[in-house]
Amino acid sequence: MPLTAQSRDQFTNGINVTKLGEVIGAIQANSELAQFKFRAQNDWHWGTQNEARISDFFGTSREVVHREPFSLGMDEPAVLLGADSAPNPVEVLLAALSGCMTSTLAYKAAAQGLPLDDVFSEFEGDIDLQGFLGLNPSSPIGYREIRVKFKVKGDGDEDTLRAQLQTSPVYNSLVNPVKVIVEVEKL
Repeated sequence: MPLTAQSRDQFTNGINVTKLGEVIGAIQANSELAQFKFRAQNDWHWGTQNEARISDFFGTSREVVHREPFSLGMDEPAVLLGADSAPNPVEVLLAALSGCMTSTLAYKAAAQGLPLDDVFSEFEGDIDLQGFLGLNPSSPIGYREIRVKFKVKGDGDEDTLRAQLQTSPVYNSLVNPVKVIVEVEKL
């Protein structure tokens, strides 16, 4: 039986490291391929309920449409006057951080030839609503602190794994100032 390209590909942690090497090589040859623009749209339904939609992005020097659009409902718990029909936005932020850090670990460990057998993580953050409600100007609006705990079974020492986790784009968007430009158009 002849070998196919797919049968020659090497996988570590579910990551095709053969193709990962090809992607890295292509970006080294043409840095424009590394420029991405991700997008989300949001519609307010009522009260604290809203829905984000994700359908396309720009990457590898072209527009890319997802196979199917994604939808993510958000709400607030009843104690915050919501219907508790979906996670609230700050919980979604923790989920985004968890997903990005976990994927980053899988990619980076695979690229370094470090197999992982199991990865579990917990995320917890502290928010003082006095800042959001304008009751205490010294209280920050948003998370004061986020605590992340990973339990990893596999190769790589704790310092290596921690360093890999800290290269997550969402992690870096939170720990480094990101310019956010807000425009409002009255309908």
